[in-house]
Amino acid sequence: MRLGLTALLCFFSVVLQCDCTPATCYSRALSLSKEIMTLLDKIHIFYRTKACAEVLPVIHIDVHNACITNKLRDFLYVVLNHPSQSCREKPRMVVLKRKTQNLYSIITRICYRDLVFFTDDCEAIDTGRSSPNLAEDRLQLLQEDR
Repeated sequence: MRLGLTALLCFFSVVLQCDCTPATCYSRALSLSKEIMTLLDKIHIFYRTKACAEVLPVIHIDVHNACITNKLRDFLYVVLNHPSQSCREKPRMVVLKRKTQNLYSIITRICYRDLVFFTDDCEAIDTGRSSPNLAEDRLQLLQEDR
C-alpha cells in the first residue's frame, strides 16, 4: 500500500512540475522566430562567427508578415550554401540552420492555414522598420483631391 501511494505521489509531483499545455503552431513559430533573432545577434557579436555573419543577409523575422516565407526561404538558402565550409560546421551556424529549417517547415507545411498574416511589407523584413500602408494613404489623397 505504501509503495503505491509513494509512486502516485511521485507521479503527481512530476506532472505538476512540467508544462502540460502543448505548443500551438502560432506559439511555436513565434518562439522559434525569437530564438533565431537572438541567435543571429550572438552570431554577429561573437568573434568566432563574426566573419560568417558577413555573408548572411539582414533579416528581421516577423511571423505576421506575408513575405516571411519568401525571405525565410532565401535566408535558408544562404545558410545552407554558405561559401565557407568552416562556417557551415560551426555549432552556432548549425543551430541557426536547424532552427531556420524548422521555422520554415512550420510556416509552409505544418501550420500553413493556421497562421494569420497582418501585413505584406517585405521591406520591413529587410530593414526591421514597418512602413505605413500606402494603399490607405493613396485613398486618402484621392479623396482630398475631389
